Amino acid sequence: MTAMSKERDRRRQDPYPSRLPDEHWLPRQDRTVWSQWRPDAPLTAQQADQFDRDGFLILKDIFTAEEVEALKAESAAMRNGERDLMDGSVITEPGSDEVRTIFKLPEQSSLFNRLASDRRVAGIARFLLGDEVYIHQSRLNYKPGFTGKEFYWHSDFETWHAEDGMPRMRAVSASLLLTDNDAMNGPLMLMPGSHKQFIACAGETPDENHKSSLKKQEVGVPSHEALTKLASEHGITAATGKAGTLVLFDCNTIHGSNGNITPFPRSNAFFVFNAVSNRLEEPYGAKKARPDFLAERGEPTPVEIKTGKLA
Repeated sequence: MTAMSKERDRRRQDPYPSRLPDEHWLPRQDRTVWSQWRPDAPLTAQQADQFDRDGFLILKDIFTAEEVEALKAESAAMRNGERDLMDGSVITEPGSDEVRTIFKLPEQSSLFNRLASDRRVAGIARFLLGDEVYIHQSRLNYKPGFTGKEFYWHSDFETWHAEDGMPRMRAVSASLLLTDNDAMNGPLMLMPGSHKQFIACAGETPDENHKSSLKKQEVGVPSHEALTKLASEHGITAATGKAGTLVLFDCNTIHGSNGNITPFPRSNAFFVFNAVSNRLEEPYGAKKARPDFLAERGEPTPVEIKTGKLA
């Protein structure tokens, strides 16, 4: 069997084909919570059930004020040029030089590296995914006041599957709010229950799509008709909270955010945990894989879970 025929066979067996001529809906074929609840779990039974039902969970008051202040100070230092950052790891706002995203947080900050391995973050991810976990992607997101742009509705898994080669829905995102997020300054919005359907998006993946999609995503997004149906069925929840709030959401939960025209910036530290057994393959809907700052490739290194205060 030739390499081309092997690839065609792999695509035929793909449970989540996307980037095709027409949009279509597919039922989820993977679990959402992969572990049986037990008394020593990092979530309550009610929280685990809520994540399974809604595809996300908002946890408050799990970090101390001192820990949150230390993380905020480190975030500001990284954005303001007080840290030597890796080439290519900084993405700016569309049409300006203001920082939108800084990738590779654990590699560039010892404090964020410690956060990424904390039981209150990585420990929950390991429980939800029922496996050892590694960091698929990490970043510091910043939406400045007045000019912070929106990020359109999408499922992360659709992109990670099509462009990175993530085989199954066995990944979870953890977003720690580093500023107060309210209904006005462009908070994360999620559609509860939307993770139970996969929206296979229409259109081929352009070459080097990540170079534009990191500023404005236009490929791999559901149609207006699909989004209207999802919102009508599931509603929309804004993930608001004080700095220190942790938002966990399944890789297939439909989410997005509005622009920020208030004077108040919005910032968060973001970690994607993937199950070690779900390591990346070749992309299912792109000619070549995205750079490793967007998707950790090769043999994954499991996160070593740590306990105790961050700072």
